[in-house]
Amino acid sequence: MKLFTKSRASAALKFPFQLIESELVEVEARIKAEANAFDPAVEGYVSYILGTSGKRIRPALSLLIGGACGGATADHQKLGIVLELIHLATLVHDDIMDGAALRRSQPTASAKWGNALSVLLGDCLFAHALELAASFDSTHISRKIARSSNEVCTGEILQTQRRFDLALTIPEYFRIISMKTAALFSSAAELSAWLSGASAEVQENMRKYGDLLGTAYQIYDDCLDLTGSEATAGKTLGTDLIKGKLTLPILYLLEESNEEQRTLLNTLILRQEPIDLNVIVGIAGYAGCIQRAVRTAKDMLEEAREAVAILPENDYTTALNGITDYLDQLLDSCKA
Repeated sequence: MKLFTKSRASAALKFPFQLIESELVEVEARIKAEANAFDPAVEGYVSYILGTSGKRIRPALSLLIGGACGGATADHQKLGIVLELIHLATLVHDDIMDGAALRRSQPTASAKWGNALSVLLGDCLFAHALELAASFDSTHISRKIARSSNEVCTGEILQTQRRFDLALTIPEYFRIISMKTAALFSSAAELSAWLSGASAEVQENMRKYGDLLGTAYQIYDDCLDLTGSEATAGKTLGTDLIKGKLTLPILYLLEESNEEQRTLLNTLILRQEPIDLNVIVGIAGYAGCIQRAVRTAKDMLEEAREAVAILPENDYTTALNGITDYLDQLLDSCKA
């Protein structure tokens, strides 16, 4: 079994999605066209949400794994679109709960139209995505997508329940983000292999690859919230602590702090008021905890590369490793 090296994947592709650039252009057009399926009175709102282009990681995973396993089909493309619509629905709801004003450098739906309308828009997107999922010939796909959607929502509920909960453990944190973030990554990867007729072993490896990639991406997002700039990130930052979300860097800081530092951290978190990040940064060991979180995510990316090694050696598997390399580079930018 041969592993692709980081240097080889990086050299092969300037950007990991370059190989499927034309397919992603078509996916983008089809995602935006889904607004036409809604009532004319709602279409404009939905069009705004669908037009806030992200990285389209879930469709890319579906197309790349389809290519790696013998060739992507129209069903691989549709799978990616369905999962991206579910992801967009979760972002609408996330922004409501976080009180976020910006998403991809544009006002969030809740900032433009208020929470009441936005939560219904998120619901509409969820329902439409599940309707599309039901159009696959096999009920296996629709059942799996419905289960993953349930996981995402359950993960959000668990995270909301545990806000300001200083008893949250690191294993509990990983369980929550595996559900709320990684579930759609792993579904895109596993179901794409299933659509290609891959073996159960390959499907499991792809599920693992997606789970590890999604979890590492969430850790990056956690670190970005503490270390990034809104101008660069294109979204509202610094909301996790204000909303009582205990992310991995903070959990590491609580674990490694002395009693006096933990008391200060606990007091700041339990006040449920805006926290001066400078106070957190001033705690000894803060920078080390950011880097520990980064190292944890990088270790997961190494495991993800090992999972991909089961696939045949071709441009698509190189691109899959290129995604891990790209995220690896993003993690390098997280400096306290």
